[in-house]
Amino acid sequence: MLVLTRKKSESIMIGDNIELVIVAIEGDLVRIGIKAPKEVEIFRKEVYRSIQLANREAAENILTMDEISKYLKKPE
Repeated sequence: MLVLTRKKSESIMIGDNIELVIVAIEGDLVRIGIKAPKEVEIFRKEVYRSIQLANREAAENILTMDEISKYLKKPE
């Protein structure tokens, strides 16, 4: 892990097109601004983990063609 020290308004570059800017420091909290292309997805870690878990669960619950056809039949 790379550890850097930055002051308010200073930034860190990741590659050529992602910039992390220290917006504010208030006690134990640091506000970070992220400048990145729109196609770069940015999530808080807990949200990212939740998305991964949901994707794994969805992949494990694959329906067979018979199960899918039950959902497609019109009620009589």
